[in-house]
Amino acid sequence: MPHIVIEYSANIRDRIALPALIDKLHETAIRTGVFPLGGTRTRAAERTHYKIADGHPDNGFVHVSMMIGAGREPEVKHNAARAVFDALVEHTAPLFAQAPLGLTLEVRELEPELSFKHNNLHDYVKARQAGKEKP
Repeated sequence: MPHIVIEYSANIRDRIALPALIDKLHETAIRTGVFPLGGTRTRAAERTHYKIADGHPDNGFVHVSMMIGAGREPEVKHNAARAVFDALVEHTAPLFAQAPLGLTLEVRELEPELSFKHNNLHDYVKARQAGKEKP
C-alpha cells in the first residue's frame, strides 16, 4: 500500500494532464520511502455528477484518497501525505491560477483484520529489478 485514488470533476478533464498527475503522485509516494513499490497502486476516477460550492459550472475539484496499511507513526503518515499533497498542488498550480478549484487529500489507515490481500506483484517487481521477466 498505498492505494491512491484521484477523483476529479469532469469539467477539468482536458486541463489536468491526468497521466502526468497519476505518474507524479505514484512516484512521490514511492520516493517518501514509506511505501513499497510492489504495493503502490494509483488510479483515477472522473466524476460527472457533482455540485461544488455555489454550483457554478467553472468550479472544479481534485480529491485524493490514500488508503494505507496500519502501523506507521503519525509523523511518518503526515510527512508522506504532505509530500503527495504538495505534488498535487504543484501539478495543478497552472489550473489553480486560472479557475476555481478545490484540492483535498485524506489518508485512511486500513484495519489489518479487515484488509485482505492476495498478490504476487512484489515478486515480479523484485525480478524485474534483477533483470528477469518473472520471479
